[in-house]
Amino acid sequence: MATVGRNIAAPFLFLNLVMYFIVLGFASWCLNRYINGQTHHPSIGGNGATGFFLQFAILAAVLGIVSKFAGGSHIRFWRNDSLAAAGASSLVAWAVTVLAFGLACKEMSIGGYRGWRLKILEAFIIILAFTELIYLLLLHAGMFSSRYGPGYRDTPTGYGVGGPATDPGQKGGGVETTRV
Repeated sequence: MATVGRNIAAPFLFLNLVMYFIVLGFASWCLNRYINGQTHHPSIGGNGATGFFLQFAILAAVLGIVSKFAGGSHIRFWRNDSLAAAGASSLVAWAVTVLAFGLACKEMSIGGYRGWRLKILEAFIIILAFTELIYLLLLHAGMFSSRYGPGYRDTPTGYGVGGPATDPGQKGGGVETTRV
């Protein structure tokens, strides 16, 4: 049941996790050089958008890495309650990645000298904007068919919201007691 979506989403999760770690490494190195005022370094360069781009790239990488941990939990359990956490965190990570994507485009359109590390960082952010979107769509593929994953229309399974209506009542309810 629903192994199609799981088998397709798992490689995207791993690919995005590795790419976010690479982005975090490159963006951290470039931001360190940028803060130290070493923009004349041959492998950084930059222009007016570089500082903003580096900050959003680091933010996108950290959020992406954290969302992949929630996604890994969802891939493991593959239930509706884990879908909520994985979907929400992936949506936030994708939104910040798209912001970094926009700043990467702005940095490229301004022009000027950009070192090879900045160019690689821009390329990774552009690729991640699309692979994260594909991963996000794969997480929510269960909306269209339960064959692709846990959807929003699944029958109650006894846990979480929407489970069988069992009210345990008060503590000790149903047990006869006597006063001493």
